[in-house]
Amino acid sequence: MTDTTTGKTAFVFAGGGSFGAIQVGMLRALVEHGIIPDLVVGASVGALNCAYFAGNPTLDGVARLEQIWCQLKRRDVFPVSLGRIAGLFSHASSLVEASGLRRLIEFHLPYRRLEEAAIPVHVMATEQLHGSSVRLSSGPAVDAILASCAIPAVYPAVLLGDNYLIDGAIASNTPVMAAVNLGASRLIVLPTGYACAMTAPPASAIGCALHALNMLIAHQLVQDLELLADRVAVFTVPPLCPLAVSPYDFSQAGDLIERAARSTRRWLDHDGLTQYRIPGALRPHTD
Repeated sequence: MTDTTTGKTAFVFAGGGSFGAIQVGMLRALVEHGIIPDLVVGASVGALNCAYFAGNPTLDGVARLEQIWCQLKRRDVFPVSLGRIAGLFSHASSLVEASGLRRLIEFHLPYRRLEEAAIPVHVMATEQLHGSSVRLSSGPAVDAILASCAIPAVYPAVLLGDNYLIDGAIASNTPVMAAVNLGASRLIVLPTGYACAMTAPPASAIGCALHALNMLIAHQLVQDLELLADRVAVFTVPPLCPLAVSPYDFSQAGDLIERAARSTRRWLDHDGLTQYRIPGALRPHTD
């Protein structure tokens, strides 16, 4: 299927910790279906996925992104040390150093500056002192992605120019409004959803923080989608439901990718790209 509409199509990527793997399965199905966006916008882990996809927006690029996700270990992304935790009582501002994530991005990202990507990529961050949303469309790609992924108290803020930047999901959530402001007339939103089927809260502090952030993103995305209903064509790929994995658990990436690819193919086969519908899995639910 090719896009026969006028105007620009944007893929919009939400945040979601290890649930970023779900977006990779969605991407596989969308690209298999012949859908390539004119631009991509992402926040938090969605910034990482959209930035990599923008460097190679093909099935080969998605396959490589799958390999990266399936090889990820929690310690690659969240290398917590006892010394770092002890430092919180003195001067440390975060639980985790960003060096591991920086190395990961630098090793795999196929370009160094955002404007060098194959298709336009826009990364959303939040200005830490005042809470305003900041769109990064040019400049050092690794720093932009690190800023967008800087979950407060988990990762340190990133200083870019005069601004201290933190997780883009704080101000932008799933940055659908940014995509509209960039001129997109058709949005295909790739949410990660949240763990709706867990029987107990996550055991770790970081896991609890990510779970709470994912619920915030999902609920505020619903509000944004409702506001956009009459302004642009918005199609939201349904997230996985039920989902009982912690967003701090990277060991299930392969399964999440396959489930999301199958689910997205079914959505496409049932005319998902012709119907405006907010997935029920984004709303509060118990079954």
